[in-house]
Parts: sequence; structure tokens; C-alpha cells
Amino acid sequence: MTALGNIKILDLTRFVAGPFCTQLLADMGAEVIKIESPERGDETRHQGAVVKGESWYFVGLNRNKKSLTLDLKSPEGKEIFRRLARETDVVVENFRPGVMRNFGFDYENLSKINPRLVYCGISGFGKDGPYSLRPAFDFIAQGLSGFMSITGFPDREPVRTGIPISDSVAGIYAAFGILAAIVAREKTGRGQEVQTSLVDAMVSILSYLSAEYFALGKIPRRGGNEHPVLCPYGTFPAADGHINIAPSGEHMWERLAQALGLGELARDPRFKTNADRLKNREELNRRVAEITSRKPMAEWIEFLNKEGVPCGPINNIAQALEDPQIRHQKMVLTVDQPTGTMRILGFPVKLSETPAELQRPAPKLGEHTREILARIGFGEKEAEEFKRKGAV
Repeated sequence: MTALGNIKILDLTRFVAGPFCTQLLADMGAEVIKIESPERGDETRHQGAVVKGESWYFVGLNRNKKSLTLDLKSPEGKEIFRRLARETDVVVENFRPGVMRNFGFDYENLSKINPRLVYCGISGFGKDGPYSLRPAFDFIAQGLSGFMSITGFPDREPVRTGIPISDSVAGIYAAFGILAAIVAREKTGRGQEVQTSLVDAMVSILSYLSAEYFALGKIPRRGGNEHPVLCPYGTFPAADGHINIAPSGEHMWERLAQALGLGELARDPRFKTNADRLKNREELNRRVAEITSRKPMAEWIEFLNKEGVPCGPINNIAQALEDPQIRHQKMVLTVDQPTGTMRILGFPVKLSETPAELQRPAPKLGEHTREILARIGFGEKEAEEFKRKGAV
């Protein structure tokens, strides 16, 4: 049994945020029908590492889904979509605001034919407002939200994160909003519209840095790997590389000082409180680095963890995906695609009774079109006619 086995979703999304949202729901058992253009489908089918005609990028975001090709501009495509929408629970889209209204398939119109429908829109800036119609991608959202201003080192230009973080966070929020709306529907009997955006997602995780601004009017600056409110906390040299050390609070600072043989620093007035340590951060970091640079990374990681001091390596992607803890958590899976076996990322949420499952590979473009048309009452002759007209 799966958690969402009774939920049907029409997925009109592409790129990252939307597909990540619907994949999270598909992993928990929802039936997700990915609706793609008949010509090329989702652009990620043609991006990234394409081997034997299949994109690993696409596969990594679209497992457990079915694919239906549909031209929403054609009369036949519109009729097929209406028939699907009548029996579905959720519609998810990440077009620019207004596009679905132009198709006639915004929430206002769809809710008339299916009052229980949960409609989720993921946009760059929000459904409305002065920037709503601007084109947006992750890079733009990271900059506008303030996130890039606090990412990187103070003596260099701002940098984006190495992954499309606003896409990922917005996708998670969209899945959260959809599930909240489904729970609410159990009480009200009606669906509702769910909206999130890449910029809203990034603003929502500004965390204690926004508090600094709200409380003190202080504009946070880039601090590299140093923590803005804790010290010592950051990346320190080892004899053969670097390690991250993250003691949080007075007890952990004292543990670190004792473990490094710097017990006298814990009693030094310059470093007695966290506020004192922040004022004298440069000197304290220098003293810690002098000690950590004397031994290899592995020795420090083993020793400091035994001493109760949070620390760890800075893995590259290969090291991370081969790490024994990550492997133990089954965060690397294999899936049998038409072109062969592929490795993909695992399920980040573990449920004890209704766990996520790998039920089907990422679909070929239009792989399930005939099956889905038959299910909603269209015969073979009609399907052939739709194909001839380019509707599917």
C-alpha cells in the first residue's frame, strides 16, 4: 500500500521545480500523468547527459510517471484535457501566469467542471504583482530574493548555489501545499488553488538573517564558510585537505577547545562568550587552524566526533554518493530504463507503513497516450484521428 495511491495528478510542468514536485508525489504512490507537447516534450529530455538518446537529467526527475502527449492549443487536445480534468484530483503547472487562462484551463474554469480539483501553479515571481509576467529561472530568483547577496566570500562577487535551489525548494513547497489542500478537501468537499513561486521559496528560507534585518536594521553580508552568529564555526585546514567544524553553543565550544588542547582559550576573556569570540574571530580561527592543520582529515573527523564535536568532510559528488551512510539510507537507486540500467537519487522521506516506492521508470515521450485515451472513453479510431491532426 502507498500513501497517495488514490490520488490522480495531471502534470503540465517541465524543467525542474514542477517535475520535482510531482515526482515527490508519484514516489508516494500518486498516479501522475505527465502531459507533454507532441513535438519535443519536456526540454530536459534533450539536456544534460544524453546517452543512447535518453537524458539522465530527465530520468532523475520523472520516475514513477506516465507520459501523455497533448496539444492544448488544438480543439481535440482541449477536449481530451477537459475529460481528464473531470476525473482528476490535482492539476500542477509551471507556465508563466496567464498561459493556462489563455488555454481556458485556469483554476476558475477547471473548478467549474470539477469542484474538488486542487490546482497548483508554480511561477517565478507569483501569480500576480509587478514582476509576475517576467521570465524567471532559478538564477534570477536567487538574485532577487537576497539569497545570492549572502552566498560566497566577502571579497568576491555574489555566487549562486551549485544546484537550482529555488526550483527544489519551490517544488517541495508545492507538494506540501497540494497535500494540505487535499487534507482540507476532506473537511470542505471542495478543492482550492495552491500557488508558490521560486522567489517566495527563497525569501522564506532567509531564516535568522532576515531576523538580523528586522530586529536591528542590519544588512547581512557574505561570510564565506563562517557562521554569521556563531564562532568558531567553519572550514578549517587539515594536513591533507579541509574539514567542516560546527560547534553550536558554549558546551560544544568547550568540548572543541579541550579536544584541540586549547583549554586555556575557553577561559580567555577574549573568547569566553560567543559574542566575545565573534569580536575576536580572526585570532580564534587562526589558533584553531594551527592545530587542525597538523593531522589528516580522517583522523580529525573520527576523533572530534568521538569527542562530541560536530564535524565532517567536504565530499565531492562521487564521494558523497558512495558514502556508507548515504548508501545505508538508500539515497542511490537503480532503475531499468529502455536504454539500460541507470542510477538515480533515492527517497528523502521514509514512511514506516506506506513507504515511497520505485514503481515504474521515467516514461518515453507519449508512452501511455493510447492507454490514457482508452481509459477516458476514446477508441482506437479516435486516437488515430487525434494523432493525424497532431493533437497527440
